[in-house]
Amino acid sequence: MTRLPSLFVSHGAPTFAIEPGLAGPKLTALGRALPRPRAVLVVSPHWMTPSPRVGLVTRPQTIHDFGGFDPALYEITYPVDGHPALAQRALELLRDAGWAPQPDKRRGLDHGAWVPLRHLYPAADVPAFQVSLPARLDGDSAWAFGAALAPLTDEGVLIVGSGSLTHNLTEFRSGAGSDEPYAAEFASWVRDAVVRGDSAQLRQTLAQAPHARRAHPTTEHFWPLLVAAGAAASPLPTTVIEGGITHGVLSMDAFIFGAAGPLGSDAT
Repeated sequence: MTRLPSLFVSHGAPTFAIEPGLAGPKLTALGRALPRPRAVLVVSPHWMTPSPRVGLVTRPQTIHDFGGFDPALYEITYPVDGHPALAQRALELLRDAGWAPQPDKRRGLDHGAWVPLRHLYPAADVPAFQVSLPARLDGDSAWAFGAALAPLTDEGVLIVGSGSLTHNLTEFRSGAGSDEPYAAEFASWVRDAVVRGDSAQLRQTLAQAPHARRAHPTTEHFWPLLVAAGAAASPLPTTVIEGGITHGVLSMDAFIFGAAGPLGSDAT
């Protein structure tokens, strides 16, 4: 078995599915470079519930949970298998950590999951399942949520927090043209904390970082970063995947927390 790192990805706008930009090819290269997971667990802000829910679907449907975009996006499917056994293991770990999770045998993969997975594993040949994001989180509890799932990284599961390093929908919808300096400044502050492994600073990002309120008028797209960091056996070493800025305001950076470490034979 191989201990896997955890991963934070910025999934940007739904158009990331057909406009890979800088980040898409780098995620594809990462998928080839990592030890092959038994499954991918995705936490996305597009599935939020009062208490956690864990997807136990054998063949999750592709959910097109967005409107007003290129019609081609609604034709895309990501025909991946689920992994009910590992999903059940995630449910048990969350229960043991006091999160009161519930199984969900109906829900498919939202675009926060299938869009980045389409780049990471384009052949849809690695099973995937989702765990919902608890609706009431702060920096410490988001980190603890990831930590509850961390044993899965020793069991061949790649834990992915899918959010957005910056996420101001009002500015995105207004059609900002050139890159807004605040987005780069906020992203740089977070990147510095990530690279230094400063977990205390990361957990206080939305209170301390420059332009935090503008970068995240609502918090849900930031918490998956802390879930991913908390899920790592160790936050260091950390690798930054530069994704640039899209639509003037959406930072597309991704972070790999920890390094894959051999614990025997590769995961299957």
